[in-house]
Amino acid sequence: TMSQRKDIHKVLIIGSGPAGYTAGIYAARAGLSPVLVSGFEVGGQLTLSEDVSNFPGFVGSVRGPDLMETMRQQVLNLGVTMVNDIIVEVDFAHRPFECSSENHNAFYADAVLIATGASAKWLNVAGEDKFRGFGVSVCATCDGFFYKNKHVAVVGGGNSAAEEAIYLTNFVRSVTIVHRREQMRADKALFDQLAQNHKINIKYNCVVEEVLGQDNPKGVTGLRLKNVRTDKKEILDVSGVFVAIGHKPNTDVFKNHLELDKDGYIKTTMGTCKTSIPGIFASGDVQNPHYRQAIIAAGSGAIGALEAERFLNKRQD
Repeated sequence: TMSQRKDIHKVLIIGSGPAGYTAGIYAARAGLSPVLVSGFEVGGQLTLSEDVSNFPGFVGSVRGPDLMETMRQQVLNLGVTMVNDIIVEVDFAHRPFECSSENHNAFYADAVLIATGASAKWLNVAGEDKFRGFGVSVCATCDGFFYKNKHVAVVGGGNSAAEEAIYLTNFVRSVTIVHRREQMRADKALFDQLAQNHKINIKYNCVVEEVLGQDNPKGVTGLRLKNVRTDKKEILDVSGVFVAIGHKPNTDVFKNHLELDKDGYIKTTMGTCKTSIPGIFASGDVQNPHYRQAIIAAGSGAIGALEAERFLNKRQD
């Protein structure tokens, strides 16, 4: 059972990617003694990136996991209380706001900053899990250079699939885009780039039925494809497959508590991190799916923390 004494924190931060950590840095320096609940993936999506060369301050590149570990140390050094736990239920109807966790902790706070991010969608087919990290990836910019002069596939039909395919042609011998519909959904300019690139070919009306591979050394050897119109099956020989079928915001727990858009992202007032409830803020990919860049998430985390500080100070007048 919960102890009767409620610890009411000034700020609770949910999520431990660049947005959550940066919010922690700013809130700590503002004297708000924030508590940060890490969520299911400490360090967020960047922990999937082997090579980050576009984050300011690093000459050359930095490994994603190393960058996030550095941010974590920075947050701890500033005195942020970090809890490795997952929020599974919230009550935003009155203040202090209440968030309950998987490990049966209850957190009470006068302001909440949500930075739970978005997760890549997977195909959920045989072999995908087994070869994740061994030829199955959701991030071409993270893993593309491992496939120099090899044949790879990209699954998807939107802008992100097109962008991944174009990016991969810097390294690979060929890219086959596998798309279940009969035309791509990507913007015309991107599609023209695909069409003009001799390293890219597109298989329409096809779905992946299975990721094929070997155990020694562990790696992908191909994909079993099925044509959805003819039911004809074929095997595509590739050493890697990049899944680019979109992202899903990690907002299930906030449904019916906050205003979300049609895709499930948290709605915020234009140019701010303010949600539909005063005192609750959202930063990073959970409210802005357009860029999916660490630097933008980090900036958004700083904005959210500054807004939370102003909100709390106004309240105390």
